[in-house]
Amino acid sequence: MIVVTGATGQLGSQIVERLLDRLPPDAVGVSVRDPDKAANLAERGVRVRAADFTDPATLAHAFEGADKVLVVSASIRGDGAIVANRAAVNAAHAAGAKRILYTSHQAASPDSLFAAQPIHAATEEHLAGLGVPFTALRNGFYASTLGFSVGTALETGQLVAPADGPVSWTAHADLAEAAAVALTEEGLLDGVTAPLTASEMLDLDQVAAILSDIVGRTVERVVVDDDTWRASAIEGGMPPAAADFTLGLYRAAREGEFAVTDPTLAAVIGHRPTPVRAVLETIAARR
Repeated sequence: MIVVTGATGQLGSQIVERLLDRLPPDAVGVSVRDPDKAANLAERGVRVRAADFTDPATLAHAFEGADKVLVVSASIRGDGAIVANRAAVNAAHAAGAKRILYTSHQAASPDSLFAAQPIHAATEEHLAGLGVPFTALRNGFYASTLGFSVGTALETGQLVAPADGPVSWTAHADLAEAAAVALTEEGLLDGVTAPLTASEMLDLDQVAAILSDIVGRTVERVVVDDDTWRASAIEGGMPPAAADFTLGLYRAAREGEFAVTDPTLAAVIGHRPTPVRAVLETIAARR
């Protein structure tokens, strides 16, 4: 059996759907915090069990009988995320999983300016030290993240953000497909993968130009300094910790941490990854 954590989240849910394209439902299990949200999967024959990374005792039951476990990284911040990810990885090991997979990030590094990346690097290191076959899926930066800044830009005509740099924005759908392939095809992705990215890098100037073309009116890219952006974000209701976290993204982008493309994702999924324009078209259509 293959068990996927976080199966009701944006990435996990798509991974499960791609697995069900390849496997019968009784070969798939999911670990979720709220089983009611996975009722549709249970109705289709998927094994649904409740578990929480912050309550390790629940994980043994969720991972029982798993040949492979995909740990979708914890959606929390700070040192607690490292503890939670390690708990899930350890539970998969204790359950006897023959391969453990983890959704890491293309820029995972203990020295990254973006706070999520040291967490991924620490989890990768722990996973590699267990002595079992593993795959750390170094996912490209989620293109859906653009929705936060693009949504406001569509309303105001201005994409306001600190100075940034090129990012290889990558669609959840492509990364979910790659994860399903890694879970079902032996030996394809082993150890820490190459960056699983889309084929182009764009900064926010280029994003604004594409968005302008999509909506037929000018969306201006406006660069503000970090402190001004932070103050404005907090005034608009963003918690200070979240503002600082997001600022790390821009600072890391300025240093070129996300300025990487690689052909591995296209090779694994067998087609060109989704271009950023398609993601922006979807975002604009929902407004």
